Amino acid sequence: DLLNFVNVKKIKNIVLIDYPGFNLNIANKFKKHSLNIIYYISPQIWAWGSGRIKKIKKLVNKMLVVFPFEEKMYRENSVDSFFVGHPLISRLNEYKFLTKEELYKKLKLDENKQILLLLSGSRKQEVRSIFPECILAARSLSEKYNLQIVVACSENIDKELFYSLTDYNNFKVASGVTYDLLKHSKFGIIKSGTSTLEAALLELPMVIVYKTSSITYLIGKSLVTIKEIGMANILADKKIVPELVQSNVKEKIIFDEVEKFLLNDKLYNKTKLELKKIKESLGKEDASKKAAELIISSLV
Repeated sequence: DLLNFVNVKKIKNIVLIDYPGFNLNIANKFKKHSLNIIYYISPQIWAWGSGRIKKIKKLVNKMLVVFPFEEKMYRENSVDSFFVGHPLISRLNEYKFLTKEELYKKLKLDENKQILLLLSGSRKQEVRSIFPECILAARSLSEKYNLQIVVACSENIDKELFYSLTDYNNFKVASGVTYDLLKHSKFGIIKSGTSTLEAALLELPMVIVYKTSSITYLIGKSLVTIKEIGMANILADKKIVPELVQSNVKEKIIFDEVEKFLLNDKLYNKTKLELKKIKESLGKEDASKKAAELIISSLV
């Protein structure tokens, strides 16, 4: 097995990446053999409470983190930690964006209308829970403010699922161009998750929505220690975009929250500025390259 392989090859250094459930368990086994353990992309201890820090302190020699506040949190608990930047920055910097004209042509969009973007999740159950209320709100918003609705769809989801969840069909479903849509849309109604960070980095004002089963939500709420669920708000350490959770994922509430931005240019532009600050806080360096350099310099 893996531990025997490490012993036979006399390996002294182990680099663990993300996946805390597996990696913290295996780190515990490696540490008994006095290996030098470097961990890249920290467990989300800031969301689930600081209890894990004590365990991590015993197991990990160096922690390489992707958010600035993580470095501070670890160092306050005497864990050797370095902020390397976020991999998404490099990914977006390297991405070959379509121009707005190219995107509109590719999706056959109306060049006279701005895009109201919906991202309802990457799992079918998420889409079924979130999309129906979002599309109702989006319909009303599009009709009142002369917008066109585009739904960004994960490659693993059949586009027809969205049309099956509503009697309204005046919207486009697109896959493979999510970054382009985030860059060129007017506003987003976006399910909590990685997409909200991507939207923040592309400076797209948004409303964050999240809805799951009542029992799952209650269990999660009892474990999570942070107030905000959206990465934009967590990084800003304040609420800069609205978050609608569970029973608040309703057509009227979504409509009202989005309308605040569409009616108020000052609020809209201020939000874009706050999102730009978030992007700047994550650095401009290649996170993976910096992590690799720190890993090499930490080898024993």
